[in-house]
Amino acid sequence: MAVKNIARNKKASHDYFILETLECGIVLTGTEIKSVRDSKVSIQDSHCVIKNNELFVVNMHIAKYEQGNIFNHKETRERKLLAHKSEIRKLSGKVSQEGLTLIPLEVYISGPRAKVKIALVKGKKLYDKRESLKKAEVLKDIKKRMNY
Repeated sequence: MAVKNIARNKKASHDYFILETLECGIVLTGTEIKSVRDSKVSIQDSHCVIKNNELFVVNMHIAKYEQGNIFNHKETRERKLLAHKSEIRKLSGKVSQEGLTLIPLEVYISGPRAKVKIALVKGKKLYDKRESLKKAEVLKDIKKRMNY
């Protein structure tokens, strides 16, 4: 199946330690899926929550569909994610006990369906971010010197 990337959270690896990832389906309305196919999605400030053993993504911005009418969708409503109940229970336990967070990493189209890759993450401290930047800079310098 062809996979088309729609949106990525580029700052996620800079701001968080990514511990675990999970692919989920997403429940969308008609105008939302049309906007997603037009790549009008932003997941920069979004996160995931678990309510009543169901997984939701909050603050995911999907722009209004241009050819839509009065039945257009709300841009930042909570959207349900589709995952197995056992996976949700496992994530719920880790989030509540260990103080971890769930964030969406990317949104993509796989075949006819929209998918969201979410991650279980732990926040980085300022010194961790600096260390990551130093490592990236060193690797970049090594690659540069290898090419010469």
